[in-house]
Amino acid sequence: MEAGPGEITVLLQRWRLGDRDAESRLFELLIPDLRKIAGYCLRGERRGHSMQSTMLVNEAFLRLVNANQIEWQDRAHFLAVAARIMRHYLIDHARHKGSVVFIPMEGLPEPIGRKRSPSDTVIAIDLLLDELKEEAPELCEAVELKFFLGLNDDEAATILGLTLRTFQRRYQRAKIWLFQRLKSEPTNRVATATNV
Repeated sequence: MEAGPGEITVLLQRWRLGDRDAESRLFELLIPDLRKIAGYCLRGERRGHSMQSTMLVNEAFLRLVNANQIEWQDRAHFLAVAARIMRHYLIDHARHKGSVVFIPMEGLPEPIGRKRSPSDTVIAIDLLLDELKEEAPELCEAVELKFFLGLNDDEAATILGLTLRTFQRRYQRAKIWLFQRLKSEPTNRVATATNV
C-alpha cells in the first residue's frame, strides 16, 4: 500500500515521539526505497562481495532506529540520512576488509584515478564530502542526492525545490570542488584514514 500525500512526514513526526506503530508503518512504506539506495550503493562491486543489499538495509535500519530523535523534515530528508548511513557503513567495511567500495563519479579525470587505488579514491571522496558539508552543505547535498540516492537531475532538483539548471550548476560546482581537492590531496592523509 502506497503512502498518501504527506503520510511519510506525519509518520516521521509520530515516530520521533515514540509511536512504535508509526515506526512499523514507516519502514513498511520505505523499505523499497531503502533497498533501491542499497542496490545503488553496491552497484559496481565485484561479484561475491561480502556485503549484500539486504545486509546493508538491515544495518541502515538499526542505525536509523537509534536516530529516531532527529527532527525529520520529510521523506527526502530521511532517505538522504539513510543513504549517508549506508555510505559510511560501506566505507568502514572497506577500511576493515581492505575491499574496494565503488562510488561512481563520472568525469573523474584519468590522472586522479591513476594516483591511488579505487578504495583510496572512495575513502578520499568520503572524507572530502564531510569537509564539503561543512564548507558548502548545498553542494554536498547535491552529490548525496545524485550518487547515494541514485536520483537523476530532475528528481534531485524537485526535492531541493530548484530549477533543473540551478541544480546542474550546483552539482557541477560540487564536482569541480571534489576533483580539485582529489588532485591536490596528499595520499598519506588517505592512507592514515584507511588505518583508522
